[in-house]
Amino acid sequence: MTERLIDRFDAVLSDLDGVVYAGPHAIPGAPEILRGLAADGMPVIYVTNNASRSVDTVAAHLTDLGVPTEPDGVVSSAQAGAELLAGRVPAGTRVLVTGSQALADVVEAAGLVPVRSQAEEPRAVIQGFDPALGWAALAEAAYTLADPDVLWVATNTDLTIPQARGLAPGNGTLVAAVRAAAGRPPLVAGKPEAPIFRTAAQRAGSARPVVLGDRLDTDIRGGNAAGFATVAVLTGVDTVHTILAACTAERPDHVVETLDGLLEPYPEVVAEACDGGHVARCGAAQAETDGSRLLVRGARSDLDSWRAACAAWWAAHPDTDVPHAPEPEWEPAA
Repeated sequence: MTERLIDRFDAVLSDLDGVVYAGPHAIPGAPEILRGLAADGMPVIYVTNNASRSVDTVAAHLTDLGVPTEPDGVVSSAQAGAELLAGRVPAGTRVLVTGSQALADVVEAAGLVPVRSQAEEPRAVIQGFDPALGWAALAEAAYTLADPDVLWVATNTDLTIPQARGLAPGNGTLVAAVRAAAGRPPLVAGKPEAPIFRTAAQRAGSARPVVLGDRLDTDIRGGNAAGFATVAVLTGVDTVHTILAACTAERPDHVVETLDGLLEPYPEVVAEACDGGHVARCGAAQAETDGSRLLVRGARSDLDSWRAACAAWWAAHPDTDVPHAPEPEWEPAA
């Protein structure tokens, strides 16, 4: 039997926004794939940076979309943020919650006291996404953080969030506003930090998990940091162009169009040094680069062409902190 990509792993750690759904609606085909994996005995844990909803609500939403899920099948950045706080401040500490009631509930469950005003003398601030968050709440956080001894935790710093109508501002934009006023950065609890993924892997009892995500800067960077295999799915934020240009820490191990790619054999990608440059092959496609130009022999619409392009370009630039890639030059496959 031909090995499918998913057969290389013993658990799936999946992002939600941009992988399973966009806004309130499922991404076509995603529920069927995930439901089938679970039915085959593959543990699936959903790892989300969205701190505006409880894990119970997220699990219920997934179930409504056709992916039956229990609350313990969801690991949220709200949980990660509350755990981070609980490890750094004494039980009973007042914490200013700049976010949803669901975030406040998780903070309380961690043995801390959620408050909403600087007047209540909080000794920590936790900030998470809430679509109803307004200027007054952001200002309250900034006033509180004027005291340098007050701990500040952000559940995540996603700059955008996929919605049915397109990309909308994410928690990172709101964190940036508070940071500009407070003059200092927060600790970040969720993606792209590794602990949230390690927590998910432990919950799945996994030694060889794969991280699925649509974002390089959160899902892929975090999965790589945790030492896990990563798969970029082209149903959300990032594209073949941004993946080609990715900095080293954000390069995925695999790229698939949709989750259907998990159930298919993954083509071998071979890269090697050649005549002062690098060449890579994937299927019928070939890419070569001298480190500045990138020539691809294959169809632009063929994902194998982009896989080969990434392999060649990344081999030529193995260690970079800055996203960069040329516009590929194209020729027909040999």
